[in-house]
Amino acid sequence: MTFDYSLDFDKIDFRKHPELYRIGKGEQGVLLVEPYKSEILPHWRFKTPPIARRSANKIYRMFVEYKTREDFVGMDMARKFLQMGYTRARRYANHKSGRKYAQGGKEILPREEDPIKAESAKLFYEKWQKAREDKKYLELKKKHREMYEKPEK
Repeated sequence: MTFDYSLDFDKIDFRKHPELYRIGKGEQGVLLVEPYKSEILPHWRFKTPPIARRSANKIYRMFVEYKTREDFVGMDMARKFLQMGYTRARRYANHKSGRKYAQGGKEILPREEDPIKAESAKLFYEKWQKAREDKKYLELKKKHREMYEKPEK
């Protein structure tokens, strides 16, 4: 099931209405789903490895807190922020400017490996994998899909 971008995200509290949440693919909706975006985003940083370590650890602790409340939407959003920490840090590790494509969007810029950003990406990657493989997370994900997400035809 794809993420539903047609919802009025400014008005929906997904903690109160988890039935409206769609998991989507990868990081879809990571900057839309409240109140989780406002809870997690202030902690999301990856500029240097020490900053990334604090950020990934904090977001993973939030994942665990949501887990203790069996708040699947919160767990999934924390997982998405960890994934986004990895993908964004990795983009800057590969391309100093953060841009993969030249202006116009067709030509891929040459890779310039940045070991500092690569280390930041690695820190997020480890926590992201831990979250996405968590047994309780997988159990609640399956339950959420069975209860709320209808397969597309």
